[in-house]
Amino acid sequence: MLETVDFSLEPLAKEEYKVRRDKLMEQLVVLQQQARQQGVGLVVLFEGWNGAGKGSRISDLMFNLDARATSVAVTEDLDIEAARTFAGAPYGVTGFYPVMQKFWEELGPRGNITFYDRGWYTAATQHMLYTEFGDLSLDEVREKHKGADDTRKDKREKKGPAALVAQARDERQSDALRRYLTSVADFEQQLVDDGYLVVKFFVHVTQEAQEKRLLRLRNDPATRWRVSKEKLASARNYAQAYRLYDNLLEGSDFSYAPWHLLNGEDKRRANLEIAETLVLELEKALSAQPDEDASAAAAKAQANSSGAIEEAPLFGRPSEEEARIRKEAEREAAEASARAPRASKFRLIEKPPRLDEVDHSLILDPDAYKVALKREQKRLNRLEMEMYQKRIPLMIMYEGWDAAGKGGSIKRVAQALDARAYTIFPSPAPTKPELMHPHLWRYWTRLPKAGHVGIYDRSWYGRVLVERVEGFAAPSEWARAYDEINEFELELVRWGAILLKFWVDVSPEEQLQRFHDRQNDPAKRWKITDEDWRNRDKYPQYKAAVEDMFRLTSTPFAPWIVLESDDKRHARVKALKIINEALEARLREN
Repeated sequence: MLETVDFSLEPLAKEEYKVRRDKLMEQLVVLQQQARQQGVGLVVLFEGWNGAGKGSRISDLMFNLDARATSVAVTEDLDIEAARTFAGAPYGVTGFYPVMQKFWEELGPRGNITFYDRGWYTAATQHMLYTEFGDLSLDEVREKHKGADDTRKDKREKKGPAALVAQARDERQSDALRRYLTSVADFEQQLVDDGYLVVKFFVHVTQEAQEKRLLRLRNDPATRWRVSKEKLASARNYAQAYRLYDNLLEGSDFSYAPWHLLNGEDKRRANLEIAETLVLELEKALSAQPDEDASAAAAKAQANSSGAIEEAPLFGRPSEEEARIRKEAEREAAEASARAPRASKFRLIEKPPRLDEVDHSLILDPDAYKVALKREQKRLNRLEMEMYQKRIPLMIMYEGWDAAGKGGSIKRVAQALDARAYTIFPSPAPTKPELMHPHLWRYWTRLPKAGHVGIYDRSWYGRVLVERVEGFAAPSEWARAYDEINEFELELVRWGAILLKFWVDVSPEEQLQRFHDRQNDPAKRWKITDEDWRNRDKYPQYKAAVEDMFRLTSTPFAPWIVLESDDKRHARVKALKIINEALEARLREN
């Protein structure tokens, strides 16, 4: 792709440039305000060579735009020394947080513009280079290619060990790059699906121009800090970097987020091309017909967030009304199931859990419970300290029926942990800022640090459970969420997290008994809400949603685990045992 950039064009005259730029910036300023009103998010990524002028291109734009709705995120180079000394590396943990977490965290809400001065492609490339060669320098790559070139002749004559090793290293590097490209493709696709525009620029310069610029920056005392000796020396690897960038660009030139290549040696022409591209993309997005279903669902979710939804009476309904409600619930459940995807792009386990197959008779004797609870908590405490030292992140996620015992199980897990090492993340109704971001943003920004424990009292599965049933997400939104969730969980596992997904199950009869117990006990009455009672009316819809969730998100890397909780003691001990077994298996891998 890089060969398509034309460096032979004559520079634009200043007068012509100024007239065209002023007109474009006037359009862009107006379009920014329209995008803000209509909730169209704009993500603008600048990648390119060191010294190509990425920062200057962003600064030229920022001068004219509304700063209240604009932000700039800067990606720093991977800290090699920190990566080398990171205690989690031998245990498959890539860092204190996943590679993509930073970019999710810096994402502005829909209606805003987020500029990324370098971004996920820089991070992906640097992590790939470090993983393969232990450094960010392309010197190792150059030597490898030289060695590989030398062996190609040998391969034609005899496919010996050296040739096989070189071929394997090529394939590993390609696999690593493909893996990172999959992550960034998923990120960009999710943004586009959620109402963002993703515009990607690559600022290209020749080797001669790059060397000249880097030297100028290095020789100026005011800008010397911007060009380290290593960065200056990197210019000699221009040919190797060119091949790497070209492959990266070709592999990530997606139809929904294509690359726009800029001649970084002609800043006037580059500025015009940037402004023209942003104007064109915003005009197309703003003229598109809105998704009426998504708009209606968003309005309902906003009303729920502010507590403005009115509900029908809960008690004193005649039997005919009860029958009508039940019939309507079953009809809605069938319609929603028909809209759920038939399959996933991910490999799923052959036999996911089914609610009708849950054993509600499992119990644990009270005396045996006390012994087992103490034993498993002591075991977890010891394992958690070892996990912390080895910087392995642990994520424990609880979903389940109301009054199933999620909180009690969480309390027994937390009781065994160092209070400084865990965080419990509840999932109440999304706030207004959360509603202005993709639904997974609130969880990308709530991850435990490596070596710590994140416990989720309800989770990202709200999208395909409560939001599906209550109409807070349009059918198109919750239908694509299954694979978005699978993508998210795969990123967590690739980061190195132990991810455990618990479904806490209880029979409808036991749930009703617990509801009455809570209602009649002043000390527990706060635990029962009108919403809990209303959800019983919607049991058919929720059951169908749970079955679809099991079917479409039970992956080999993050399977569902059912905690049979008609007897809470049994469920609590089972959860602790599973957590301990998962930790022991991971800690003993190395």
